[in-house]
Amino acid sequence: MRGGRPLIDPFAPGDGPPPRRLGAFLRWAVSGGWPVVGLSLVTGALNGLSEVVGAFLVGWVIDDALGHGGSSYLIDRWPVLLAIAGFFLILRPATQGLNGAMTSLVLGPNLTPLVLSRLHRHTLGQAMAFFDDDFAGRLSQKQMQTARAVTDVALEFANVMSFALALLIGAIALVGNVNWRLGLAMTLWMVAYFFIVRWFLPRIRARAKARAGTRAAVSGQLVDTISNIATVKLFARSAEEDGAAIDAMERFRGAALSFGRMATAFRVAMTAFAGTLPVVMIGGVLWLWGQGLASTGDIAMAGLIATRLAQMTGWVSFTAMGVFSNIGEIEDGVRTLAPPHDITDADGAMMPRPVSGDIRFEEVTFTYDREGGAGLDRFSLHVAPGEKLALVGPSGAGKTTAVSLMLRLYELGEGRIRLDGHDIRDLPQDGLRAAVSMVRQDTAMFNRSARDNILYGRPDASEADLIEASRRAHAHEFITQLEDGQGRTGYDAHLGERGVKLSGGQRQRIALARAILKDAPVLVLDEATSALDSEVEALIQDALVEVMAGRTVIAIAHRLSTIAQMDRIAVMDAGRIVELGTHEELLASGGLYADLWSRQSGGFLPAAAE
Repeated sequence: MRGGRPLIDPFAPGDGPPPRRLGAFLRWAVSGGWPVVGLSLVTGALNGLSEVVGAFLVGWVIDDALGHGGSSYLIDRWPVLLAIAGFFLILRPATQGLNGAMTSLVLGPNLTPLVLSRLHRHTLGQAMAFFDDDFAGRLSQKQMQTARAVTDVALEFANVMSFALALLIGAIALVGNVNWRLGLAMTLWMVAYFFIVRWFLPRIRARAKARAGTRAAVSGQLVDTISNIATVKLFARSAEEDGAAIDAMERFRGAALSFGRMATAFRVAMTAFAGTLPVVMIGGVLWLWGQGLASTGDIAMAGLIATRLAQMTGWVSFTAMGVFSNIGEIEDGVRTLAPPHDITDADGAMMPRPVSGDIRFEEVTFTYDREGGAGLDRFSLHVAPGEKLALVGPSGAGKTTAVSLMLRLYELGEGRIRLDGHDIRDLPQDGLRAAVSMVRQDTAMFNRSARDNILYGRPDASEADLIEASRRAHAHEFITQLEDGQGRTGYDAHLGERGVKLSGGQRQRIALARAILKDAPVLVLDEATSALDSEVEALIQDALVEVMAGRTVIAIAHRLSTIAQMDRIAVMDAGRIVELGTHEELLASGGLYADLWSRQSGGFLPAAAE
């Protein structure tokens, strides 16, 4: 709330990881908001009771007027009638307004960001393997879908279910006060009503879960195609992508039809059954009136309450269907989003200060899958503080894997990696990664300004530091010429999704500027100059020499210009180091490196040996 503390903190962290059981997950997702949910339930119940009180007052006025039997009734009873009018004109609207404010102004706007922020925070903590196995579009769809569904369940319970329960209990008490037979009839009707609901809703829930899964699959398919649109066009695969999208949509359509058929049957059954209540109640009170056991006001009261309940049961049935549909979507989301983190920080994990950059790989074995995909096999290597080491070898030799494991993007299988003598599993992940600047071959940009992309390396850097880093990366000149579709220019211009508005060389120069600005003690270059032309690369090499000074450097390289600046070269093949030494030593040994070197072309080592 503006000007004060909100009743719900919309971005409060959850208590640990999300549980995988439905009830526990809902408690975790809404923790911190339960007092407000409870208050909303109370206002909903008061709203329902006001309906019962209204029906009672109408019946009472009719009986009182008939009993008075005079033209002076309004004059004689005006204080009571004025109080009744106040109930209908002031108290009842105020109760409804309070309930509406709780759901629309407090719960609705705050629960969705509360749940979404917790799910997103948990997802950000997943290891890279989690993202490797899924679509980005599907994951984001699941987060939004689950947060919205949790919010809808809370709102529907607060706004409808408490209202309906209070109205039901009050109605049974009211008609039972007229005659116990009426109370019994309404109770039996409600028991039958709940049995019908109980039969339908689990089936609706299962179909809603299936519909949610296929809907997310459509989103994932579409996002995957659009994010790779250049490849789709270059390989003329529009028809195939259209077919894949239609297949996903057809599965969604089938699931939606299955859900729709069950939902339609439910609504028809409930509407037909609801119609029996006014017939039973009005018929029953008329029979009692004929026996002298009910008054005229009782007829009016029973008619009003039975009609209101019949209308309400349709509303409640529709809401209950929505609740169970949302529960199905929540269960589907939990299955995708709530797995525990594969990589976690050890208790009390702390970074050494300062970081010198001593790196050791000790008998590291790792595979990407259980079938033994490309990885590392008893990989051992020591990189001394301030040393510059190149990793070379055929594609799939494990060069990038070694760097990814050093950054704990994936968890080790066997062996150990140490930074300054500390097992990296005993260091905080964010602290470990903050100690390493990395420039990758496949450099992705955020669809944000050039300034934001560079400042990602050090958000608190000054404008002067930002520009200095850009100049050293030879990016300042082209950045000042940028302009986006919204008319933003220079460092304020947005770069498009994944930096699509830039050339590969421009993206790498921005990535270099980001790494320069980060100023970390360890520098990793994963083909960092691969997208640069020779003229720009010559300029960048001078900047890299300066940036590498005094740092531990691991460079995955094919370019001879990069390799030539390294102190040592580690030659990898099939996940192992097969040769290690200086450029001259490796050439003299006549091994794999010498063979690769002898077949160099255009300043590059070949990707693989013949």
